[in-house]
Amino acid sequence: MKKKIIHFFNWVLLVGSTCIVCLFLGVILLDIFSKGFSSVSWNFITQPPTQGMTKGGIFPALIGTLWLTLITTLFAIPFGIGCAVYLNEYSSPSLVTNLIRASIRNLAGIPSIIYGLFGLALFVQGLGMGTSVLSAGLTLGLLSLPYIITTTEEALKRIPNSMREATLALGATQFETIKDVVLPKALPGILTGVILTLSRAAGETAPILFTGVAFYINGLTSSVNQEFMALPYHLYMLSTQHQAIEQVRPLAYGTAVVLIMMVFALNSIAFYIRFKHRTQD
Repeated sequence: MKKKIIHFFNWVLLVGSTCIVCLFLGVILLDIFSKGFSSVSWNFITQPPTQGMTKGGIFPALIGTLWLTLITTLFAIPFGIGCAVYLNEYSSPSLVTNLIRASIRNLAGIPSIIYGLFGLALFVQGLGMGTSVLSAGLTLGLLSLPYIITTTEEALKRIPNSMREATLALGATQFETIKDVVLPKALPGILTGVILTLSRAAGETAPILFTGVAFYINGLTSSVNQEFMALPYHLYMLSTQHQAIEQVRPLAYGTAVVLIMMVFALNSIAFYIRFKHRTQD
């Protein structure tokens, strides 16, 4: 009887906590969408800002965010997955391996603005890339690496060792086993972690603040060596730094709606890929 009471109490606590979180999330989303959805239109998405950011749309910021996400993806995914495969499949348990794993988990907890300062020192000044979308993308790639490594390694750990041993017993090499058996089975978890990490990176402001984002650019970013506009920073400037904050507030809410919808779309893709592979399995 005592165990049932404890079990019921824990269940009520969990359900209550979930409902409270969902309630606050719903209130925030309702406030943003109710004030910003009317500003979102085809012209808002496809036109550049005009008249001192008080009119027009967010097209340059949208393109800059896509540039940023692409560079982050090309940098973070190969290195992140490769590091996770080495740690889980090739390295043997040792003090050095444990220190590497502990360092990766500690890096995941570092504030994002620290990555921005590191990117400024390494990419902008040290490597002479200057303030550009390339410097900002590589900085976000560094920020994303710990999350991609951790989620990929956890996905690889869920693959039973019996599958590896059976493949090796049939004469396959370790590389072939990883390539043809382990990675395909772990793909849903890997893709989910990667896409969720990239959606988080697309909404970061602090790391790009020092590495290349600009308040306004006349035209689109057409090269990785140029400065760029980005939705998170554009929203920050409209909300806090614009000389006519009250006038541009509807545009700020509209920008927030577009950014939320972009992140939601990426998250939906991750959940769809995971569901599709689970169904096939």
